Amino acid sequence: MVPEKKEKLTVEELLAKAKKPAQLSPAMHRFYEGKMQVIPKCAIRSVDDFAIWYTPGVAAPCREIQADPDKSFELTNRWNYVAVVSDGTRVLGLGDIGPEAALPVMEGKALLFKYLGGVDAFPICLRTKDPEEIVRICKALEPTFGGINLEDIEKPKCFKVLEDAREQMNIPVWHDDQQGTATVILAGLMNAFKLVGKKPRESLITLVGSGAANIRTAYVLMKWGVKPGNIILADSKGVVYSGRKDISKEDDPWKFDVTQKTNGEGRTGGVEDAFKGVDAVVAASKPGPGTIKKEWVKTMAKDAIIFACANPIPEIWPWEAAEAGARIVATGRSDFPNQVNNSLGFPGIFRGVLDVKAKTVTDNMCIAAAQELASYAEERGMSENNILPRMDEWEVFPREAVACALKSIDEGVARVKPSRQELYERASAIIQNARQSTELLMKHGLIKQPPKENELIK
Repeated sequence: MVPEKKEKLTVEELLAKAKKPAQLSPAMHRFYEGKMQVIPKCAIRSVDDFAIWYTPGVAAPCREIQADPDKSFELTNRWNYVAVVSDGTRVLGLGDIGPEAALPVMEGKALLFKYLGGVDAFPICLRTKDPEEIVRICKALEPTFGGINLEDIEKPKCFKVLEDAREQMNIPVWHDDQQGTATVILAGLMNAFKLVGKKPRESLITLVGSGAANIRTAYVLMKWGVKPGNIILADSKGVVYSGRKDISKEDDPWKFDVTQKTNGEGRTGGVEDAFKGVDAVVAASKPGPGTIKKEWVKTMAKDAIIFACANPIPEIWPWEAAEAGARIVATGRSDFPNQVNNSLGFPGIFRGVLDVKAKTVTDNMCIAAAQELASYAEERGMSENNILPRMDEWEVFPREAVACALKSIDEGVARVKPSRQELYERASAIIQNARQSTELLMKHGLIKQPPKENELIK
């Protein structure tokens, strides 16, 4: 498999293309000195308007909010603020690199939030690894934000932080490495199984890697209707099964719980044994290449599906998986076909829950978003190299937002209940505003054009 059939790239050219983003990125970050800024959204006709936006006029909305704190969603931008919170302990494929080093990722997250979902997101990197303190900080931030996006927090701590924060707060709290990744994986599997003519709820699905992404994926797959016994987990030590002595309820209650529900046939052995005869493999593990071997793929069922989602390098190069017999291959990268990346999920999902001022976000909303992503791709036409929407298909994000907003209303957690049409028009307008604002700033040179690639890579 190659990124586009018409390119007919050699393996060397594919490898060079795969390495280019990392070569360009440091110079581009240095050129712009970061990726995000804060600019006004209100009219400033003259300095006299500051009497309205600040003192003395601002005292009037303050009094209204004091009388009814929920009016902070009407009289301030709280309705559209999201905090991107990380302790820097599990950043991409880099591991525990610390809060300062995590900041470029959180800024990037905020950029995607704004451009794809019209959400005003702020990177907040914490100098603490204590899960209880992280929850306390999120609670302390709640009066300012309409939602919390937890990011790049190590397992199993991330599960506790998510559960405790969701339980204690009245705004949506979301861990994108869990719920976002699971949402897009589910959408991709929905369409991949359609293309190969198999029923996903009856098929064998292996999850390679038992971190936050795949543990939540297991839960979401089960909630969607996949038989728990048909799901097989594998970690660095091999197949995960009930009774494995190194997996305890005390050390990792979430992994232990999944262990008790999955692997109905009681399969054991090494990672390679998790591939034998299965219909689909979803890998969210150690970056490759070579983490997944071609000979393992050859043991899978006919018309195999491989999602190699590790970043920055997939567990197996897509062309190697195809050579080994996989019919559909996806990765987490935008420069290969079938990107399975949570950037397709969180901007639209948060747009939806923010637009109804929801009090939480649930796995059912993940499923609603996944179904909308899959439907969009199917309606506009899909193929083995095109199973999911792309980030440049902006129309998918308001549709996803509406699906999540309506599910919020159905589940009784929405503070307001607009109609489907009102939700779609609002989401579309907000997202288009964000995109057009960026384009306008670029057009007028307020966002500078970057240097040419040959000037960046010296």
